[in-house]
Amino acid sequence: MEPVRLPSSATAPLVAKLFGAQPPTADTDELIAGLVSFRGVSPQCSYGDLDRLAAEFVRLGLAGRELPGTEADEVASVLARTLAIMGELDTTDVLAVRLGPQDYARRLRAEVPGAARELSQESACFHDSLLVAVCLHVLNLLIDRSPGLAERLPERSHRIRQLVDLGDVAAVRRRPAPSPQDAEFEERYLRSIVGKYNRVTIYGIDLPNPNTPDNWPLDATYLSLGAEFDATEDPSPPEPVMPADRALAGQERVLLRGVAGSGKTTLVQWLAVSTARGQLPEELEPLRGRIPFVLPVRRFARDGFPNPDDFLTAVGHPLAAEAPEGWVVRVLAEERALLLIDGIDEAPEGRRDELRDQLRRVLRIYSGNFCLVTARPPAVGAEWLADEGFNELSLVPMTRDQVASFITAWHHAARTDEGKDHRKLDDYREKLVQSIPLYRELRGLATNPLMCGLICALNRDRSGSLPKGRRELYEAAMEMLLQRRDPERRVLYADEVSVQRAPRERLLRKLAYRMLVDQRPVLDEAAAVGEIARHLPAIPALARQGSPEEIFSHLLQRTGLLRAQQDGAVEFVHRTVQDYLAAKEAVERRAFGLLLEHAHEPEWEEVIRMAVAHARPSECAELLEGLIAPGYTGFQRNRRRLLAAACLEHVTELDPETHARIRRETQNMVRPSNIAAARGLGWVGPIVLEMLPDPGTVSDDEAHRLAVTVTRINDDAAVHYLASLRDRSSLPLRAELARGWRNFDTERYADEVIRHLDPEGLYFPVTERVELAVLAKLGGRECVQIAGHFTVDELREGLVRERLTHLWLAYDLGAGGLEWLEAFPKLTTLRVNPRLPRVTGIPEGIRLIS
Repeated sequence: MEPVRLPSSATAPLVAKLFGAQPPTADTDELIAGLVSFRGVSPQCSYGDLDRLAAEFVRLGLAGRELPGTEADEVASVLARTLAIMGELDTTDVLAVRLGPQDYARRLRAEVPGAARELSQESACFHDSLLVAVCLHVLNLLIDRSPGLAERLPERSHRIRQLVDLGDVAAVRRRPAPSPQDAEFEERYLRSIVGKYNRVTIYGIDLPNPNTPDNWPLDATYLSLGAEFDATEDPSPPEPVMPADRALAGQERVLLRGVAGSGKTTLVQWLAVSTARGQLPEELEPLRGRIPFVLPVRRFARDGFPNPDDFLTAVGHPLAAEAPEGWVVRVLAEERALLLIDGIDEAPEGRRDELRDQLRRVLRIYSGNFCLVTARPPAVGAEWLADEGFNELSLVPMTRDQVASFITAWHHAARTDEGKDHRKLDDYREKLVQSIPLYRELRGLATNPLMCGLICALNRDRSGSLPKGRRELYEAAMEMLLQRRDPERRVLYADEVSVQRAPRERLLRKLAYRMLVDQRPVLDEAAAVGEIARHLPAIPALARQGSPEEIFSHLLQRTGLLRAQQDGAVEFVHRTVQDYLAAKEAVERRAFGLLLEHAHEPEWEEVIRMAVAHARPSECAELLEGLIAPGYTGFQRNRRRLLAAACLEHVTELDPETHARIRRETQNMVRPSNIAAARGLGWVGPIVLEMLPDPGTVSDDEAHRLAVTVTRINDDAAVHYLASLRDRSSLPLRAELARGWRNFDTERYADEVIRHLDPEGLYFPVTERVELAVLAKLGGRECVQIAGHFTVDELREGLVRERLTHLWLAYDLGAGGLEWLEAFPKLTTLRVNPRLPRVTGIPEGIRLIS
């Protein structure tokens, strides 16, 4: 028999009558017999009332059940006799909570032996289960009445409250269908999700018409980026990179990591819109019919993870006040929710574990709901949510084909503005597609949608003349948006404010710095206007242009760098823009103490890197020396030193002594002890290559971990290091080297690494057409993994027919069977990723492995 679960909304008032009106107390170790309402000098409840309460408990417990004949009345009679024993035993509230509902119920039953003798077996089992459910609510009332119980027995108290919540969930799930009110609201809510999230900003497209929106349809611009499951110590070959949306297939809980600008939020938007529309790809069919809840962490980072009833209010959803009471809880209880929790890194580091614990409670109570959590890579540790069944995915840098696709989509979207250079857009696009693979600086920057968008915008703005470094890229973007954007578009009278770049940037820097100091990713309008009012008198060029409110409106409407939320809060269009401006202000104020105080916190990493790039030589040395100064231990010490090493990439001038000292301090920190650490080490950048051990002195296991690090460093020097590992026989090492060529110049990597790898048992992955062509030039390979989008004709022509014996399909090739594999006479084995749709039409003689 399924356990009886009683909804607290109906049960709590009945249980309260068993104990009468009792004020809360801090006392514990009170006899329950002295608390019940049907005992004492002047009882508030008679034994007749006890019978009626027992009958109500039976009625609630029988929801959806039936008992033989009139046995429901008999069960109520037995239950009343059993509950009456609470007034006879010498059991204290502490002992009862420590026993828990089952053992406490067992103790009560033991005092009325044979009471259930006349009941049928079915009714007796029902009575026992109902008694446990009632005892659960009795214990919950005792805990609520005496807060000291929760402090004294925290784990027991937490478990009892959790069981009450689970009972409420079970009660909701017994409802046959959503009510008409819920159904009507859900239709409106889903339409609002599509309206809110079906637009994305392609960063930096200049729009000559000020009335033209600065964003574009998600449908036209969405690019499915690559993702990989986090590497493990498992010696088997790693899973291939696959489209991020497809990697989610078969997953119920996912922690998605990605660097700033890598497309995490856009993926969240795509999932929300596609689910709300019911237009999901086949592999994500389990999400069909779910209700998406987009929960940006920045909206509740300070207040904690919201209770389900507060989901809509916490994120400022316009329909929050109109939702039927308890609607979100019902959606969660019915396992119909899609929770999209975006940006754990937006919460202060000290609050993240608390947020995790609050999320954990929701997921344990409302299991069966899909949940995606996003974060920057260093924001939370490995296996941060592993105990809740989360698999970890990481977005990978864009491939050359993806970069080319993004550039094409960007220029296609640009045709919808009213610019006068539309006839040149094809030339701009073609020039950019050809330039990025040729120039290491551009190739290193064009790895995610944010940077690709900036590069496209600046390439157009400068008619093909591009900055090469990260700082220069942002400087050029500020120049374009804050100085030249409106005048060149002849937008001269949009408001009463007319001012050059420098004063506007100064105020934007003040806002970004305020957010940094307060560790808040958003400011409400009053705080933003107040910050402007505080600094406006010191900026005469703006002070005479209008009031703080008018200047705030100007910055919001005319700079393209700020955006307002529906509740009036203001934020920067991207976190990296905020970090760039805050870093510049921190250097201007010489706030190095503040930066160094927080240097070991992941959310300050980008700010400190940018500060080093802005700093003058003496200031740069002060920052870097502060990073490696004594005073920190353990993880904090290691993180600060590695950050110092990472900052060397951004230094324009530094005295040799400081440079050498940083290398000495960090040279022994670049020997990762596990795969997770090896992956994380890649974030430090090219400077790591100068500190790695001699490949000839390390074991195969360490060589594998070093390869995991180096394949994630987009620098020409990395190829030289990886080439020194190519002659080893370790299969995990060879697999890592083979999958690494997507990050480097294809022909050079093929010549220096791929052609030298022992092919025994090794699948060579191909993700792009150029890799397929280069592998064919090498004579093909026996084992090939298809890890990118190809047509059947491209594979039939690109794979070497007389050599292929093992084929691994890790990417969906679309509709149709696999009869075309007959073109490969030596093919004996076909391996198919289990996340792909079922394949058909496999020629006879080819063994299928899935």
